[in-house]
Amino acid sequence: MAGASMKDIKLRIKSVESTMQITKAMELVASSKLRRAKERVEKSRPYFEVLHAALSDIAASNTELSSPYIAKRPVKKTCYVVIAGDRGLAGGYNANILKAVAAEAEGKEICVLPVGKKALEHYQRRGVQRVTEEYAVAADVTVSDCFSMARLLAKGFLAGEYDEIRLAYTNFVSMLSQQPATLCLLPLSVSRPEPGAGPRGLTIYEPSSEEVYDAIVPEYLAGLIYGALCESVASELGARRSAMDAATKNAGEMIDSLSLHYNRARQAAITQEITEIVAGAEA
Repeated sequence: MAGASMKDIKLRIKSVESTMQITKAMELVASSKLRRAKERVEKSRPYFEVLHAALSDIAASNTELSSPYIAKRPVKKTCYVVIAGDRGLAGGYNANILKAVAAEAEGKEICVLPVGKKALEHYQRRGVQRVTEEYAVAADVTVSDCFSMARLLAKGFLAGEYDEIRLAYTNFVSMLSQQPATLCLLPLSVSRPEPGAGPRGLTIYEPSSEEVYDAIVPEYLAGLIYGALCESVASELGARRSAMDAATKNAGEMIDSLSLHYNRARQAAITQEITEIVAGAEA
């Protein structure tokens, strides 16, 4: 009985050691990719900031600006762009962003544009209307895809298919902290200059400030989506690294505990054999 118990424990130790090697390898891969993802996040921000500054300048210099992108109307239907991961084993990364969207969208009529396999599978199971399933693999989404996505969303907003567009992504705070966040894409909020503010420089836009504004908006949306995608990818890698690091440590603790049980079983077996030999000699 003791021998069978020792054999089972030894097999379990080997199994846990194999799993620990996998989790350690996944942790190293995630750490390697995370450095590149963080650099991409930092490089994507200036593009968005320049476009945002241009939109703010046009709105501030034209108090009578009229654009369908800033027109607020009763919200009957909301479109959510939900960015999740393509795989699991990333702690609560996917579950957290999907729960955040579900909590915010409760009681609303919504449609979604899922980015990532986990988001697509989640909304397929629940029968939620999808704008498109073209961006099912988040790892394959490029800058060009973000521009196509932005044009598709802007077209649907102008056509009245939905009255509001919100972007759901995971904000990369640090290696150990990732926070789900939602952001309103359309309609845009316009900040007007304060009454009594000093004179501003005059900028002339051709053919008109409204046309320039309407042309910039899809580019601006694409910049926001791409920036959110970069943040989400970095967050997923950070969450996976943390999860695999915790799994590796747990595996190490399990091996130590199993080794202790193995040594105790081995000692008990040796003690029993010695007792039987002594009893036989006395007989």
